[in-house]
Amino acid sequence: MTSLLPPPPSVVHPVLVGFSGGLDSTVLLHWLATSPAQRTAGLRAVHIHHGLQEQADAWTVHCTQLCARWNIPLRVIRVQVPRHQGQGLEAAARHARREAFASQLLPGEHLALAHHRDDQAETFLMRALRGSGVDGLASMQVTSAFGAGTVWRPLLEVPRSALRAHAQAEGLEWIEDPSNASDDADRNFLRLHVLPQLRQRWPQADAAFARSAALCAQSQHLLDSADRDALERCSVGPGVIDCARLLRQPLERRARLLRHWVRGSGLPPLPAAGVEAVERELLPAAHHADAQFAWQGARIRRWRGQLHLLSASLALPADWSVHWDGRAPLALPDGGELRLLGTDAGFDSPVQIRARRGGERIQLPGRTHSHALKDLLQQQGLPPWQRRQLPLLFDEDTLLAAGDRVIGAALQPWLLAHHAQLQWTPGAA
Repeated sequence: MTSLLPPPPSVVHPVLVGFSGGLDSTVLLHWLATSPAQRTAGLRAVHIHHGLQEQADAWTVHCTQLCARWNIPLRVIRVQVPRHQGQGLEAAARHARREAFASQLLPGEHLALAHHRDDQAETFLMRALRGSGVDGLASMQVTSAFGAGTVWRPLLEVPRSALRAHAQAEGLEWIEDPSNASDDADRNFLRLHVLPQLRQRWPQADAAFARSAALCAQSQHLLDSADRDALERCSVGPGVIDCARLLRQPLERRARLLRHWVRGSGLPPLPAAGVEAVERELLPAAHHADAQFAWQGARIRRWRGQLHLLSASLALPADWSVHWDGRAPLALPDGGELRLLGTDAGFDSPVQIRARRGGERIQLPGRTHSHALKDLLQQQGLPPWQRRQLPLLFDEDTLLAAGDRVIGAALQPWLLAHHAQLQWTPGAA
């Protein structure tokens, strides 16, 4: 093994290698395969078949044969890359690849990717050209949380020239993707035209950019620590921020807190337009205002002086209906749950559970007339989006309860007699 590559790590984890068959991932897989400790801990590979090149099937055969020769288990995943969603083919392929990787990664496993120092320099330049701040310029990290495990880039400080030297010294075979020779993609344009020019004047340009990315990452870690402390002071519950507390923070800190808040939820990153909308429309709104900003299946909604981070899909389907005997927890379509506590026998007979459809009325204990469910939920202060998640319990046409928020006269005596109670947990973002 060439001395330009670091020795395989002494502390090993089960590893899944993202294996395209190109030079970089071939060197990565070979490097890990030479470590007996890594093979003992677990080493396997995954090849993503995008179907974007005519040679895609041949590439799959190459990867399969190479892994068989090296005695490494390989999983081939075929993905469909959407071409007309406005994000560009390169970005769409990257997103599809990440989803495929996440679906294959086991708990505690490391996803090893073959990014190297030249990739880091390209990423730094790309993000600088997009006007990124410290977080973006930090570029790629050696390790970061991903799916059920961790993304691991063990060769991030190694130049591409060292990978090529290793491959040639070991007699490795790899795939040459013809799209890499095209400068249509922005990253390829930087690789083929910009960086070679920079290297002529500054031979260590790649190392300098990588070093700047590392310094930005250090600053990001310090800022992230302060962000976590400030966010904890502004939060009033999971996914909920108090507007008044947030407004006490400096403008620049608020932008960081909002991005940190969203990033920690697992939802798509908050775009710059989202930060601007929160500052311009949500934070200045009146206390009882109901304003929101939505993006990529997520949204931030202001309600009663608080910002709520939500998934845009949180609602029970209008036509959803099941029968439930109460003996086991009932999983709801929004990811929530309904339980009957205090008794293992369940109801005397199954009740119907369905979503709100509007116009429901319920008779409360001690009352002789019925009330509009809508009015009762408003009086309770239940957020509007949770009202669409609320499971209703029926006995034929009689509304027995709305989750655990409103218990009707027809159900309350039974609950008291059996020392039982309902517990509703709504789905969350």
